[in-house]
This record gives sequence, C-alpha cells and structure tokens, in this order.
Amino acid sequence: MLEVKESKYGRGVFATRDIQKGELLDASPIIVIPHEEYKYLKKTVLSNYVFWWGKNDKARAVALGYGSLFNHSYTPNAKYKFKRKTDTINFYAYTDIKAGEEILVNYNGDPDDQSPVWFEVL
Repeated sequence: MLEVKESKYGRGVFATRDIQKGELLDASPIIVIPHEEYKYLKKTVLSNYVFWWGKNDKARAVALGYGSLFNHSYTPNAKYKFKRKTDTINFYAYTDIKAGEEILVNYNGDPDDQSPVWFEVL
C-alpha cells in the first residue's frame, strides 16, 4: 500500500493504491533514545527524524518502517498516534488518499495545529 520515492521534500511516502480515511497505514516500531543520550543525537542528521517520547516527552523515538519518512504538512492527509504500551507509532489516513498521492502528517501531532516547526515549510 506504501512506497518510498522522491518528492518535492526529498524522499517521501506515497500510496500505491487508494486508501480510505481511518485506515491503518503503518504501525512503526520505535527505538527509544533516552534523554541523557539525546545530546549526542542532536549533532546528527537523525535528530530531524525523531518524535518526542516518554514521561514528560523528555526521551526521543526513532520510528522504524515508514514512520520517520512521512513528510510534514499543515494540511495533512494522515495522522499518527503514540502507542506507548507497544512502543509503536501508528499512522492512519486522516482523509481519503488516492493512489500516487504523497502521504503527509502534521509534525505537531494534531492535524489542525498550525504552530511553527523547526524548519521552513515549503
């Protein structure tokens, strides 16, 4: 249902078939980066691909699978939910998505959150 290919943002995740609103796109297992180790990760490009995680959001999580490859949009067609009991981030279609369409999430978590992110949005 998903594939990685070039997008206007670099690499992105695209639908290979039509996807219905609410459909599970990916259940990405995560690797937790403890708070005290994040200072090392911040010096790498990988720091741009992590999610805030854990108690008081002090840890970070690298999502495996497609999870860390979804690009940002303030008008997303997908959303994500943290599943702390299973250490996964689940991605769902927020709208119907057509085959060939890039799948985008709002990095702020809430699809309607218009808060600035840490990079310039195209």
